[in-house]
Amino acid sequence: MLKRLMISPINEIASIDERLVTMNMLEKIQSRLEHLSKSERKVAEVILAEPAQAIHSSIAALALEAGVSEPTVNRFCRSLETRGFPDFKLHLAQSLAHGTLYVNRNVDEDDSVESYTGKIFESAMASLDQVHHSLDMSAVNRAVDLLTQAKKIAFFGLGSSAAVAHDAMNKFFRFNVPVIYSDDIVLQRMSCMNCNDDDVVVIISHTGRTKSQVELAQLARENDAMVIAITSAGTPLAREATLSITLDVPEDTDIYMPMVSRLAQLTLIDVLATGFTLAPRRKIQR
Repeated sequence: MLKRLMISPINEIASIDERLVTMNMLEKIQSRLEHLSKSERKVAEVILAEPAQAIHSSIAALALEAGVSEPTVNRFCRSLETRGFPDFKLHLAQSLAHGTLYVNRNVDEDDSVESYTGKIFESAMASLDQVHHSLDMSAVNRAVDLLTQAKKIAFFGLGSSAAVAHDAMNKFFRFNVPVIYSDDIVLQRMSCMNCNDDDVVVIISHTGRTKSQVELAQLARENDAMVIAITSAGTPLAREATLSITLDVPEDTDIYMPMVSRLAQLTLIDVLATGFTLAPRRKIQR
């Protein structure tokens, strides 16, 4: 019994330490941003912008996305006390998979079903109401005009925003207009290279700082397409787009699972689809 009492606290401390290591990878990256080299910071920013995408990327793909070399990615990973890129991805995946810390900032580990359900619904409703009242209706109206005039529409996103882009494709393909969707960066780029002035490209990104998505906007505009960004205010993507619809969502998706931002994006897609159906020139396919 004495031996058990002596060992149990040590095991408990080790368990807590291990949990902190695995659960705090995103916070660790955030806290060390200012101390990273310029090239390593590029890697960090790509990962923070789309952490779920990063765990499925190869080291070559991540290096390309960040505009750095593969050894730089490995140096970045080792600076975070991991053994290299595969080990880093494992820790990052554990961070995304474990714990209420990454689900919602309002949820506590000891919350009951009734408590966390109420918190999530209340947070979603309050945030959507805030987005509604801060929404630029002139931008929404302009976006509907652009979409109804388009001969082809493309919806692009990465990570959680890819699901929103896919939902948009499912809605707009009924509207008697060719619609493109892809969550593959290479296919997205190829589509933008083949754009023309009759096309509209809609890029969805809460952070608005993912390098590949900003480059898509640049590429589409270089080929005379109109680019609509659904993103946060003041982001590189918002600045690069022809038209930006900014969503004022108080959600830190660098740390927390995208919830309210995804709901806001989906609701805005519903608004745009409704505006499209009310426009006189299109017929809905049933």
